[in-house]
Amino acid sequence: MDQQERSESLPHILIVGGGFGGLAAARALRNAPVKITLVDRRNHHLFQPLLYQVATAALNLSDIASPIRRILRHQANVEVILGEVESIDAPARKVTLRDGELAYDFLIIATGATHSYFGHDRWERDAPGLKTVEDALEIRRPVLVAYEAAKRELDPAVAREWMTFVIVGAGPTGAELAGALAEISPACSRATSAESTPSAHESS
Repeated sequence: MDQQERSESLPHILIVGGGFGGLAAARALRNAPVKITLVDRRNHHLFQPLLYQVATAALNLSDIASPIRRILRHQANVEVILGEVESIDAPARKVTLRDGELAYDFLIIATGATHSYFGHDRWERDAPGLKTVEDALEIRRPVLVAYEAAKRELDPAVAREWMTFVIVGAGPTGAELAGALAEISPACSRATSAESTPSAHESS
């Protein structure tokens, strides 16, 4: 029996999701006599705990994202596929992707979680979550615009309004984001105070 025949005879484990759970599952099976397929709709693994630093421009996206294939490049029994799962047929042991199908013997779903608006989806327009790269970039632009406006504002009261943010949720992400925003605020406050103080020439 050649290597390809041996691979086809092995149990096929399909992992949906290349986040922490999906990668942990794949790595835990690295020495097992199985064939693994890992499917994710993105080709990179995102270190979500540092998304708040991307949102506040402390880090670039490349600092917290790494290609999934590169992470698993030394694991011979895993194949990484870029794809998005549309449906799962558990009785038939088959997953339908947007561009095809995958059969499996065992299925591991590790697609992660998302934020909730508790039935008030209209809030999403004004209060984006912070789970994806797109979320971080969506937050970063208005945050930086607000700080720039505060720095140039001569009226301290108006500057304080620009630097007022509301964060819903006091978990790790909310707490870290609040801390990162607070670190930027004093610099803007000092700049605003200095720029709004009349010079000696103006006072005379």
